[in-house]
Amino acid sequence: MKKSLLLLLTISTFYCHQLKAQDKSVEEELTEVDSLYREDQFYLGLTFHLLGDLPADVSQSGFSGGLHFGFIRDIPINKRRNVAIGIGAGWSINTYGQELFIGNGENGKTVFSSLNDVDYNTNRFSTQLLEAPIEFRWRTSTATTNKFWRVYAGLRLGYMYYSKSTFRDADNRITVTNIPELDKFRLGTTLTFGYNTFNFHVYYNLNPMFNNAKLNEESIDMSVFKLGLMFYIL
Repeated sequence: MKKSLLLLLTISTFYCHQLKAQDKSVEEELTEVDSLYREDQFYLGLTFHLLGDLPADVSQSGFSGGLHFGFIRDIPINKRRNVAIGIGAGWSINTYGQELFIGNGENGKTVFSSLNDVDYNTNRFSTQLLEAPIEFRWRTSTATTNKFWRVYAGLRLGYMYYSKSTFRDADNRITVTNIPELDKFRLGTTLTFGYNTFNFHVYYNLNPMFNNAKLNEESIDMSVFKLGLMFYIL
């Protein structure tokens, strides 16, 4: 009987030590994860564009929207790792529907005119950009969950490497590429907020779309307000 009790006590002591060792191992593992995890993310954005600062004779017409894709590297700056700086690289394609005709004139100069009283089928210009988002990031994330609230605010730098204007009516189709009056260097503010995969995204440009472009002696500036959804993929 004593031998049985002694054997049971030995086995119980052994299992207690094993359980403590496992708990310690799990705790160390979680501590290690907590000290290393980042929210490095691919992003995919879909936006609708509202145009402002247009000349008096020009209005927004038709669809204006964009597609945005890239990767952001997360750099946590606090111990809990829920506050971070995000730096990334991406690509953006945008289209703008409006009543501003863009064509080629004499001596390679660009011609701008209003289509306010013109019957036409299509008039829009599109751009493609390389972008570098820089964000201040706050979230409720932990090392063991990928569903959390987030608020990301920052700047987005861009370089417009391609542009094209397309006009089409019943008799003509006019295409102009690499419009020189467009400001190729873009700078805008961004705000993204939401939960888990679906997040609202807002962008507003800080510099006008055009440089040294005029319509009837009125400067063509054009500002862009983008509103849409941003999807993050870990």
